[in-house]
Amino acid sequence: MDLPRFVSNRGLAHLRKVPEVTAIFWVTKILTTGMGEATSDTLVHQLAPIVAVALGAVALAAAMVLQFSVRRYNPWVYWLAVAMVAVFGTMAADFLHVELGIPYVVSTTFFAVALVVVFWAWYSVEKTLSIHSIDSPRREAFYWLTVITTFALGTAAGDMTATTLHLGYFVSGLLFTALIAVPAVAHRWFGLNAIVALWFAYIVTRPLGASFADWLGVSHARGGLNWGTGAVSIGTSIIIVLVVAYMAATRRNAEGVAYGSSAK
Repeated sequence: MDLPRFVSNRGLAHLRKVPEVTAIFWVTKILTTGMGEATSDTLVHQLAPIVAVALGAVALAAAMVLQFSVRRYNPWVYWLAVAMVAVFGTMAADFLHVELGIPYVVSTTFFAVALVVVFWAWYSVEKTLSIHSIDSPRREAFYWLTVITTFALGTAAGDMTATTLHLGYFVSGLLFTALIAVPAVAHRWFGLNAIVALWFAYIVTRPLGASFADWLGVSHARGGLNWGTGAVSIGTSIIIVLVVAYMAATRRNAEGVAYGSSAK
């Protein structure tokens, strides 16, 4: 994704807890959303939904403790946290619909409002929403709260387009593929704020990856290729591990020019 580039603050490079937003960042982010969708679906079918959600919450809490304990960006720790957010965020959004019967339109609206509130609180306290200003525990807490909320919103929105609007998983995937290009185009040619563009794209990655993961995994009767959610979960997990290993070895997105780092 060709979002705007700004020179990063080198003096804070050793303190930042998040990666540079490069092409490999977006690829890995989309892979985690697909993995989270497939893994969540597999677990809730193998275990009781409440047990699966509880295990997801424990895994997420452990990943967050690990992420907050490190002093700087660590690819393995950071992407483990994102992966656990992907799994638990999917479970949380699905639990509202499947177990409580809340329509996807309602949950999508709820999470959208919740995200606005999180952004408002973050900006009111820190005066910036830049992900490259994450250099204190409080800013990192706002960041991860935002990430969790975007995953829940994206999950609900993707399920809404696929089922409530009857577009199906493949068409939903194509829809969100087109939508993710909107912030890049809007910034490049129409002056959309860099941070707005980044978070717009970040939200869209969730339903994009999940829609294609569902299309690959679900049965033919549900409009999928019937590869099985377990197979999709394992396959995407292996690819994520390989990509993160590459990032850890090369530090390709740990240093260098940052996207959106100086915008307010």
